Amino acid sequence: MADILIIEDKESFASMLKDNLEDASISVKTAKNGREAIRLFKKEKFEIAIIDLKLPGIDGIDLLREFKKSDTDTKFLIMTAFGTIERAVEAMKLGAYDFLTKPFDVEQLIALVNRILEEQRRYYENILLRDETSKIYGAPEIIGKGPAIRHVAQLLQKAAPTDATVMLVGESGTGKELFARACHVLSPRKDKPFVAINCAAIPAHLLENELFGSERGAFTGAVAKKIGKFELANRGTIFLDEIGDLDLNLQAKILRVLQERSFERLGGTYLIHVDVRIIAATNQDLVRLVKEKKFREDLYYRLSVFPIRLPPLRERKEDLRLLVDHVIKKLGSSKSISPAALEKLQRYDWPGNIRELENTIERASIIARRTIEPEDILLPERRASQDDVVLPRTLKGAASAGRERAEVALIARVLESAKNNKSEAARRLGVSYKTLLNRIKKYNKKGLL
Repeated sequence: MADILIIEDKESFASMLKDNLEDASISVKTAKNGREAIRLFKKEKFEIAIIDLKLPGIDGIDLLREFKKSDTDTKFLIMTAFGTIERAVEAMKLGAYDFLTKPFDVEQLIALVNRILEEQRRYYENILLRDETSKIYGAPEIIGKGPAIRHVAQLLQKAAPTDATVMLVGESGTGKELFARACHVLSPRKDKPFVAINCAAIPAHLLENELFGSERGAFTGAVAKKIGKFELANRGTIFLDEIGDLDLNLQAKILRVLQERSFERLGGTYLIHVDVRIIAATNQDLVRLVKEKKFREDLYYRLSVFPIRLPPLRERKEDLRLLVDHVIKKLGSSKSISPAALEKLQRYDWPGNIRELENTIERASIIARRTIEPEDILLPERRASQDDVVLPRTLKGAASAGRERAEVALIARVLESAKNNKSEAARRLGVSYKTLLNRIKKYNKKGLL
């Protein structure tokens, strides 16, 4: 997408302005007359249009009126000769941003253009700040020193400096957005927007509007123009979380953005060109979805240029101590964790991954006094498979094992509802305080509680 469109019939003057603006790292396109400018305007989006008032055919005022019909975000600068300032004032009344009287200092023009571009950047930034799906984060901190997480970090460092589309594959709670943000921060786009959207959290009929935006009147209830996530992410990174949940129609539109780097808003009449790096993520088996015709094969290959698998927590338990310390620090707590409590965490398989660990430690830190002990850590009963269950030899033994599991589940539930007040839990369970403590100690030793 070009920043500037210069509409000037004198080619030497237009070329001089273009060269100077491009030397200031501002992309520019030019048009010799109004018809050519209208054609370009229908195809592309420009941040600023610099219009000479005196043009052959359609003059600058009529051209400005034509552009204004499209309800565009473009800012218009008018170039005028000394004797036609009244016409420039007329253009200002029609909505022009400012005017420059020829001859003017090119440095003055560059300063004005940069000021407008900065205002536009702040405008989009304010939209992002208001959007609760786009929180402001500092540089992401990836915790862990084990081989699994080191491998991911190495891949991320290789992918980040490029513009390659990255596909993060991992179970829920493995920190896919954290890794996506890290990839953005390590990239040359780090000073540009990072826009995240969860494709599974928004109904399909609303997601298209969120991704691509809409013009006023595009559908019932569209009382104002909406800027979509792709447009907000221009020159930055867009993170499409849970991409496997995308509707097939939307998959086709995402594919078009990947191929052509352009799209139209809902109800729009012109293409919006964007320079966006896409990072996608999923917890689903996309290969299976492709075979089932639920995910486009061409989109799958476009998104999987650089796939990275994020290991679940059960595959990187060597990092548990570091992760626990990090969570406690993040909570602002001065509490520590005992070796016995850490051993209990090591025995659990963490189906909810990092997210479940964070919730568990936060709850334990509230319950614990100074040190987090095993009884402060409330975990659901482990769902063991037939392969790792040691079966009792008799029906009596099976009954005993079943009773223990029932007791463990009941004690855990009552302790949680009593906020770990053991006296209150004992009262609710109909046992003495000492009996409850003995049961907790017994089941902790067995790794059941």
